[in-house]
Amino acid sequence: MSSIPQPASRLAISLTRIVLTGFMGSGKTTVGPIVAARLGWNFIDVDDVIEAEAGATIADIFAHHGESAFRDREYTTIRRLAGQNSLVLALGGGAIERADTRDLLLTTPGTLLVHLEVKLDTTLARCGGTEQTRPVLADRASLASRYDHRLPLYRAAHASIPVDALTPEQVADAVLHAAGL
Repeated sequence: MSSIPQPASRLAISLTRIVLTGFMGSGKTTVGPIVAARLGWNFIDVDDVIEAEAGATIADIFAHHGESAFRDREYTTIRRLAGQNSLVLALGGGAIERADTRDLLLTTPGTLLVHLEVKLDTTLARCGGTEQTRPVLADRASLASRYDHRLPLYRAAHASIPVDALTPEQVADAVLHAAGL
């Protein structure tokens, strides 16, 4: 895999939104606002919207309603937001597991789905100490298997960018390059 993705020139003409996906710690919430600022677009983190609308944290939603109920709420939120223009959208790390979410983001006209690829060791280094707010990270026993399961799903994105050794600004450059912008 190349560290510099090829521009998605066929999408750039009508590109109206960039969606960032990747495992926790990949930089979606850090890079998203940088990309949005450079484009003069809005940035939205799906998890922030879910928490605001639910009046509860993601961890609380997981604990009280389970992952399946959370994923239903997440899909509904993403479907609603995927209709907005001039938007950079950061997904939660597990959103890509749901086939209808992947299909929506891969087929909605004007949407570029970009995978920020991070190694599991990098995730652990970046996210250590956040287990209280990251339900998946707290479950260390299944963390590696979740990562291995999700990786090919992430790589189905329109572009995949290895980000372990890049600064947030370099990742934003690579996202814009992938978008042909």
